[in-house]
Amino acid sequence: MSYQSSSPARLRDVIIACDFSNAATTCAFLDLFRDDKPFIKIGMELFYAEGADIVRQIKARGHRVFLDLKLHDIPNTVRSAMSVLSRLDIDMCNVHAAGTIAMMQAAVEGLTRPDGSRPLLIAVTQLTSTPEDRMQRELLIGESMDRTVVHYARNAQTAGLDGVVCSPLESAAVKTACGKSFLSVTPGIRFPDGQTNDQVRITTPAQAKLIGADYIVVGRPVTAATDPVAAYRRCVAEFL
Repeated sequence: MSYQSSSPARLRDVIIACDFSNAATTCAFLDLFRDDKPFIKIGMELFYAEGADIVRQIKARGHRVFLDLKLHDIPNTVRSAMSVLSRLDIDMCNVHAAGTIAMMQAAVEGLTRPDGSRPLLIAVTQLTSTPEDRMQRELLIGESMDRTVVHYARNAQTAGLDGVVCSPLESAAVKTACGKSFLSVTPGIRFPDGQTNDQVRITTPAQAKLIGADYIVVGRPVTAATDPVAAYRRCVAEFL
């Protein structure tokens, strides 16, 4: 089974989280990028509002797409859902690692096309909005954040996934445990002079590069910026 995309891929890249509520706002935002074709993340709000057509629209503009739906269900349901998503020309998608190795294996099976190709498949470990004390108190996970994320990453690797979503703070530990080729996709990116909003485990683009992240996912620091194109280019300059 191999990853296959219709767009050229970088070994490291900046993904813009287009967490907008409708296609019109999203397309107006992308219209700003006349000389750039950034990698775009489509999340739940936009996908549920517009359906699969928003993926087709963004792909038609020449962007790569990370479809961020975080599937988490019984293995058969996830397998079936992934077989539907595999028909879209997406470049990356994800599941929750908490769904077990069996669920993640089913996701790989469903996502793989008849010719053996598939998009990149990654697993969410722990959300960057979750601090360690809440994870332990509310989710009854008694281990440290680092140990939990690394354990989930090893499970994802065992299941045949390409990498995990983790905060930049755990990226180095994931690389040590799973190897340099196992992808680390890191949200929670903020500029040193920016607001943290609802993220608690965060770092800057430059720090994420030093830690060894393969992809960073940047939302409001770009989408809410006075000049989104300049903010995106700042991310690229600091990370790549």
